[in-house]
Parts: sequence; C-alpha cells; structure tokens
Amino acid sequence: MKVLIVDDEAIIRELMVQIMEEIEDMEIETLEASDGLEGLELIKRERPDIVFLDIMMPKLNGFEICRILQNEPPSWNMKIVMLTAKGQEIDKLTAKELGVKWYITKPFKIDDIINLLQELKV
Repeated sequence: MKVLIVDDEAIIRELMVQIMEEIEDMEIETLEASDGLEGLELIKRERPDIVFLDIMMPKLNGFEICRILQNEPPSWNMKIVMLTAKGQEIDKLTAKELGVKWYITKPFKIDDIINLLQELKV
C-alpha cells in the first residue's frame, strides 16, 4: 500500500511515517510532501492508495487540491483523509462536499491513525 503524507509541518510527517513503520501486519510505502503543489505532483505521479492531507499549507491548500482532483478524476481508487488542525464544522462540511470521507483533527491519537489505516487497507 502506498501512502502519501502532505503536510507543511515536518514533525507531523515524521510522526506519521513512524506510525506506519510500526504497523507490523501492513506493508506501507510512505511518500511525503511539504506543500500542496508538491503533494499534487506526487499524487499525479505516484498514484498513492491513501493521502493524508493537511488543509492549511503553502502553494496549494488541501481544499484546492481536492477541487483540482475533482476536475481531473483519477482512474484509481485513492482515498483522501484530511489531517488538519481545522476542526470547525464548516471545514468538515467543505471537505465532505469535496468528496472527503475521512477527517481527523490535530492533535490526533496514534490509535486513530492505525485503526483508519487498517480500515482502509487495500
């Protein structure tokens, strides 16, 4: 399974990679992007199975990435998980309108990430 972490906070990316490395029953290839534009390029080039996507990032924010992907639907079954500090209902509603089914707010519980990865296992 290929997982992309798109977040401008290096500590979040490092924590997510560490979480995935410790899941013993899953083989996960992790990719990282530090801004929205790099994330979009990796999505198109690498075709990840799951994308953990922050909302507030430089160059392109998470909502903008989702809008772009809506206009250019990928031909694979990519799952987008918003992983963000923006926990207001309007943000969750916007994400849902953009086709995002999973929304995790920071700070998050490690078990929530592990459980979601096991649920989304492809």
